[in-house]
Amino acid sequence: MQITGFTLRPPQLVQALETLAQRADHQQAASTLFQELSGITVLVAKKFTNDRTAEGMLEAFYLTIGCISLGISQAEIAQSNESRLSFLLQHGAERVFQMGFRQIKALSALSYAAFISDFDSDPFIQQRNVKMLFTEICRADPGSAWLGDSVYKNELLDRKNNQRIIECAKWLRKNHYAGPVKDSELDANAVIAISVIFAIAGDGPIVARVRQTDIETLIQGVRKTPLDIEAGWNALLKKVPPEYQPILRTRMDEYRGTIVKKILSKTKIKTVVTEIQDYYAGNEQDTDYP
Repeated sequence: MQITGFTLRPPQLVQALETLAQRADHQQAASTLFQELSGITVLVAKKFTNDRTAEGMLEAFYLTIGCISLGISQAEIAQSNESRLSFLLQHGAERVFQMGFRQIKALSALSYAAFISDFDSDPFIQQRNVKMLFTEICRADPGSAWLGDSVYKNELLDRKNNQRIIECAKWLRKNHYAGPVKDSELDANAVIAISVIFAIAGDGPIVARVRQTDIETLIQGVRKTPLDIEAGWNALLKKVPPEYQPILRTRMDEYRGTIVKKILSKTKIKTVVTEIQDYYAGNEQDTDYP
């Protein structure tokens, strides 16, 4: 995961309101914003917290502040309090809140891990994920520093990386030597690991799913015949679209001195097979032994 630097400062909405307070003719704009913020807070409380308790309303207020701040932070405007205030006044608090919430919904649609399960399409799970991200990222106490926009950026980078890994795994599955793998669940890291490990055998077909016997055959075969592992990996890279090659290269660099070294060593075949099954093949294994 890539890390974005954190900067301690108040929520963007608070910065904008502080700038508004310094204007001589701020009463009308402040009144309008107050009414909008009150309305948004009530709606957030009804949907996400509790509109019948003081604690629920306060939590909704914090979420409103953060979501509007997220909307401002993601807008393509100059990073100044005047620009933030102008943007807020131009679009209105409700619309800027919607901008922030759309960012949360779009983020929740990206995989939080390089894994796809049947639960991901469940409406209840999807709604729960939106609420979880909304609460985690948008909660902002106006009297404290807020890191929600930085958390959002980090999470977005992380999930986009997972998405690239998933797309790479889908391509490998589609080009599996025995025909496309159509399992609805996908362990993307395992698919990539299998393909990279089996590519050491030379310019062979793409392997995206394995059985235990396949792993045993691979180990026995590569131990009998001297191999040019780099040539095998280069052959795999030439078959894969350019956008996925960096992902495969990273795994190759990782495996060269770890599992590949064990495969070529005198370690018991059963031991190596177990390690591949437990730590690399993940959920991308077909049972072939009773």
